Amino acid sequence: MTLQFVHHTERPELWDRLTGEFAGVVPEYNLHGDVNAGFWDRLFSDFPAHQFLLTDTATDTVLGAGRTLPRTWDGTPEGLGTGLDASIAAAFEDHDAGAAPDALCALGIEIAPAHQGKGHSTRLLSHMAEMARAAGLSHVIVPVRPTWKDRYPLVPIDRYAAWTRADGAPFDPWIRTQVRQGGTVSAAVAESSRITGTVAEWEAWTQMAFPDDGRYVFPGGLAPLDIDRSRDRGAYWEPCVWITHDVRGRADRSGSGASAPAA
Repeated sequence: MTLQFVHHTERPELWDRLTGEFAGVVPEYNLHGDVNAGFWDRLFSDFPAHQFLLTDTATDTVLGAGRTLPRTWDGTPEGLGTGLDASIAAAFEDHDAGAAPDALCALGIEIAPAHQGKGHSTRLLSHMAEMARAAGLSHVIVPVRPTWKDRYPLVPIDRYAAWTRADGAPFDPWIRTQVRQGGTVSAAVAESSRITGTVAEWEAWTQMAFPDDGRYVFPGGLAPLDIDRSRDRGAYWEPCVWITHDVRGRADRSGSGASAPAA
């Protein structure tokens, strides 16, 4: 296996493969965010060099995808903002205003189902650090969607983020991986990404019926969903945990051996 990072500017046609090969990696409802849906196409028109894939060049197989945006950040937990939606909006406001970014914000790290469990997520995270350093940015900031939070949807995100194992390491696998990569748990946000839709849309997204008004726990959800049938509306706030990575002078810890084309 020969690994290589390929940016959208180099082979944009590769991104067409994600629809089939990455099916199910991101829950369906996450594809319909109120804010990110409006900016998604601009990722590739305004920031194509910041979107990249991990490929096996021997077979021309796409193994993983990384999506990022540069944005300003004052270095404080408060300055991270209220999560994914606010960070996306801030990045495009910075871009349109010509503001010089300070950090690279990770929007997503996705691994194809057939290639999960092989350390590729760590490789993508390390490549983001390389991209940030090459651009003169000091940090990679990640509004993490915790892997196991859907098992505990009623637990507030700040409590969940503070959970640890007996050895003192973070309880959540994805948070734990990032901390091992040098990341710092900087903040937990209950209202990171807003997703609203009709009752029928939510039933289709979740494959679950919502017969009455109320709060529902649903498959894959990190927090409850509010259903109001009189208004034909389902509303959900997805939480996140902010992880910050200071990449100044940090060596690559992935051990991937992947070549990294310049962003």
